[in-house]
Amino acid sequence: MPRRGLILQTRTHWLLLGLALLCSLVLFLYLLECAPQTDGNAPLPGIIGENYGKEYYQALLQEQEEHYQTRATSLKRQIAQLKQELQEMSEKMRSLQERKNVGPNGIGYQGNKEQTPSDLLEFLHSQIDKAEVSIGAKLPSEYGVIPFESFTLMKVFQLEMGLTRHPEEKPVRKDKRDELVEVIEAGLEVINNPDEDEEQEDEDGPLGEKMIFNENDFVEGYYRTERDKGTQYELFFKKADLMEYRHVTLFRPFGPLMKVKSEMIDITRSIINIIVPLAERTEAFAQFMQNFSESNFHNYTLVSLNEEFNRGRGLNVGARAWDKGEVLMFFCDVDIYFSAEFLNSCRLNAEPGKKVFYPVVFSLYNPAIVYASQDIPPPVEQQLVHKKDSGFWRDFGFGMTCQYRSDFLTIGGFDMEVKGWGGEDVHLYRKYLHGDLIVIRTPVPGLFHLWHEKRCADELTPEQYRMCIQSKAMNEASHSHLGMLVFREEIETHLHKQAYRTKSEAVG
Repeated sequence: MPRRGLILQTRTHWLLLGLALLCSLVLFLYLLECAPQTDGNAPLPGIIGENYGKEYYQALLQEQEEHYQTRATSLKRQIAQLKQELQEMSEKMRSLQERKNVGPNGIGYQGNKEQTPSDLLEFLHSQIDKAEVSIGAKLPSEYGVIPFESFTLMKVFQLEMGLTRHPEEKPVRKDKRDELVEVIEAGLEVINNPDEDEEQEDEDGPLGEKMIFNENDFVEGYYRTERDKGTQYELFFKKADLMEYRHVTLFRPFGPLMKVKSEMIDITRSIINIIVPLAERTEAFAQFMQNFSESNFHNYTLVSLNEEFNRGRGLNVGARAWDKGEVLMFFCDVDIYFSAEFLNSCRLNAEPGKKVFYPVVFSLYNPAIVYASQDIPPPVEQQLVHKKDSGFWRDFGFGMTCQYRSDFLTIGGFDMEVKGWGGEDVHLYRKYLHGDLIVIRTPVPGLFHLWHEKRCADELTPEQYRMCIQSKAMNEASHSHLGMLVFREEIETHLHKQAYRTKSEAVG
């Protein structure tokens, strides 16, 4: 008994030490994320053909600084919450250990090797049941959803950038690289060696041999972590010469990966109705149709309304104009550039009565600022890159969405009381969050918002006007470019003095 008590005390000591180290690591990561990043080699930006005052850029810079201050406050709140959860977890583990060591008569209980694995497996399966894997959770607001992050074999597309991370980057940390490699390998194992009791169609190669998938067949994946349950992975594989996708769902309940399901998805007959509300904006519409036509799309339908423009009203009419039964819909805007690969992601992540897809758009900055060192900005196709100074993930926008018509009608569509710019998409998004459908929220590489000058009308409500101005400030340029513009005169004065000093020293 004394020896067992010593072991328990040692385990408790190491547990508390581990929790303390984890808290220190979280604080250290927070400090790293909040540390500003500078780029001494960045070119001096400017606006071609336009003359904005210093106050204009100071206002934009202030908006950016307020955004980062809000982010820092949010991180502090999350760290405090994490400390509280760690303390509660420590107390629960200590309580469970005490109950396990003390039997009904107060006698220490040793347990046996056969019971422990069974209890562990039961606990791991309960973690899957509690996580939002098979059924959606009712959430109080749009801020309650846990977004996915997407990845390919070489890159990760992430929302949480802070001041040091990038919207698209190769996994730098070894643990992240190893994690994604392990997940892909586990997905391949599930596909190539299915369980005997699993209902799955046999797939044969062109010569009748068993079809084997490898890492080159991995198309894309999504992952998100519920901190008190585990990490969910959605993996998609596809052979180059086949149309069917293989979908594997894995879950790591703070332990080994566990297969949730493995299924085949045939998208060959999945039609998408792309619905675009429009008022004026003829030049933007011409550009949109040009991009649209390059992918061999056809069957265009124009629905004309003789009334004041209302985005929600237009999308409602477009959704109900289809009279041929169930169909997948993509609510789009005229300023959006999307690829054919994105439409496949739309098909893979929306399911009637089960899932709706809310991709996060990569919003491009003003090309006149981004490419100020060039005579003219490059063509649109060459601007479609995921760089920190070229754009940002528009994680506060919910206008682009893929959902089935039956789900849209069941939930009641858009709120027709919302007038003018903004707000209607957030109301629809909240409806889905309050329901039972799973909301897939993730950045996707094939969806871009093209920059255009934004005008905030005086007729907007104070809340709508504030949202419009905030969006306008966020759209203009990166934090570093805005700073360079604000201090441009000071920088030019410094460079002039340096040149004069150098010239004087050379003469002397």
